Amino acid sequence: MRVIAIVRAIALGLAITVTGCASPPNADVDAAKAAIDKAATDSAGQYAAESLKAAQEAQAAVDAELKAQEGKWFKSYDRTRELAAAAKAAGDKAAAEALAVKEKAEALAAKEKADAAARAKAKAAAVRVGGKIEAPIKMNDVQPIYPAIARSAHVAGAVTIEATIGTDGKVIDAKVVRSIPLLDQAALDAVRQWEYRPTFLNGVPVPVLVTVTVNFKRQ
Repeated sequence: MRVIAIVRAIALGLAITVTGCASPPNADVDAAKAAIDKAATDSAGQYAAESLKAAQEAQAAVDAELKAQEGKWFKSYDRTRELAAAAKAAGDKAAAEALAVKEKAEALAAKEKADAAARAKAKAAAVRVGGKIEAPIKMNDVQPIYPAIARSAHVAGAVTIEATIGTDGKVIDAKVVRSIPLLDQAALDAVRQWEYRPTFLNGVPVPVLVTVTVNFKRQ
């Protein structure tokens, strides 16, 4: 009788263990899916594509493990719990990355918009050099890079550019007014890097319009 009681106790213990392991960790799986869905909703596909892909692959591993356990007589979901925890962590990571990148992108876009508005305002208020407005003094000169295609075609000459100089002395706008097509972009790239001493009118710095010439000598 004592042996039978021991066997029954062991069987009962095994039954409890099997029953405990046989219950799918639905809460863990649902938490993982919720984390990944949140990442997708938070634009992780746009701002953290690689992390979202990793999270989705982790979720696929959870689904595969659940399916594998369905065909077993004695089920164990320890591995499923581990995979679900990893999938949730991956989803949380993707959501956090997406939020950080999105905030950075929005801040950059806002800054670019503000800078564009400031340039437009300065350009509208710019006064042309002449009379009381003296030509600004260039403080930083950048020579243009002679385009290889222009050199090969033996194209040379002078590109004339109208530049708007901001109150800080930096070029905020430049446009070609006398063009040599193969040389225009190189001239603009150089002029946009030039810096001048700020121009003052009645003691106040003002944006000014200047006409400059960029020369390309045949080489």
